[in-house]
Amino acid sequence: MAEIKVPELAESITEGTVAQWLKKTGEYVEKGDYIVELETDKVNVEIISEESGIIQELKANEGDTVQVGETIAIVNAQGVAKEPKAVEKTPEAEVKAEAPKTEQQTEADTTINKQIPIASPAARKLARERGIDLTAIQTNDPLGRIRAQDVAAFDQKSATPTQPAQAPKTEKTTPSVETDSRVERVRMTRRRQTIANRLLEVKQNTAMLTTFNEVDMTNVMALRNRRKDAFQKENDVKLGFMSFFTKAVVAALKKAPLLNAEIQGDQIVLKKYYDIGIAVSTDEGLVVPVLRDADRKNFAEIEGEILEFASKARNNKLSLSELQGGTFTITNGGVFGSLLSTPILNGPQVGILGMHKIQLRPVAIDAERMENRPMMYLALSYDHRIIDGKEAVTFLARIKDLLEDPESLLFEA
Repeated sequence: MAEIKVPELAESITEGTVAQWLKKTGEYVEKGDYIVELETDKVNVEIISEESGIIQELKANEGDTVQVGETIAIVNAQGVAKEPKAVEKTPEAEVKAEAPKTEQQTEADTTINKQIPIASPAARKLARERGIDLTAIQTNDPLGRIRAQDVAAFDQKSATPTQPAQAPKTEKTTPSVETDSRVERVRMTRRRQTIANRLLEVKQNTAMLTTFNEVDMTNVMALRNRRKDAFQKENDVKLGFMSFFTKAVVAALKKAPLLNAEIQGDQIVLKKYYDIGIAVSTDEGLVVPVLRDADRKNFAEIEGEILEFASKARNNKLSLSELQGGTFTITNGGVFGSLLSTPILNGPQVGILGMHKIQLRPVAIDAERMENRPMMYLALSYDHRIIDGKEAVTFLARIKDLLEDPESLLFEA
């Protein structure tokens, strides 16, 4: 017998939720086959079987919370028929070969060829919530992948109105939340629960304050328009705004080093490296992959990694190592149309920069002239326990100066 246990996932992750069993009891598995998808606080991971054999028992149901090190399945390695050596057949051997299969072996044979549906994590989640069997869903995807919209469409087709049974007349009462058909209860995913808990923890355990400034994006937009075609041709990646902001943030952090620090007990840990978290929105919630050593990367490398992060996030392929650490975070609510907001810290970091929508606004050029300029509000949230207003304002002013004169970013060490 071989036990399948929840492996060590990451230093900060001690448990997960069984999202979907990829194999069933009585099914044969090869060593290295994926048998279960586990939903953790940050990403979904698939656990493999360390032995070949027949799954004898699944010790957790889909939706159950399991701890690191906990046994979640039993594989009967002794039930595997070994390949016989090439020997001359005898009547006795033929009789043995024709011996009836055990009930366990018969069950394994009937399930071994069943195909596990290929479905996105969002589709699996929706199917679990609505009690839908993924094998019953048909998809138009050329590779046979089931998407969330396929599950939703199947649910609408299969939903048929039923006639309620006649019940004895009673006095009319106000329907409770539990029975009101106008109310739908949806269980929070583990990731959403973790996001909620951590945001609340940050609000309760830090002296968070937000300072604002605005930046004229005229020169960045002009430079980008002049260089974007040549940039994409040379680097095979588009020139966006995030590379400008990442470069400006690193330069500003060098001027205001406490924003690149962390509080540990009664000590301030100053970090002399710049691992910048880039917030990415997904169907499952916000994730923050980390751009390592951002100070050593050029514009093309930054844009390329951010593009890769976004693709991995959409397909739930980010690894735990890509989400761990980070010394400072940038979040861009402007892509959703946000004009102004106060971002919440990504603990244990002590600073986060919020970008917002670029909007034409009348700006005083001098005492005589007004012009419509593409303006963006910047919001810096920080932990006031170690960062004073002076340092916060210095940080934002430095970013403003660099973005309004973007060529100066080329001279930053």
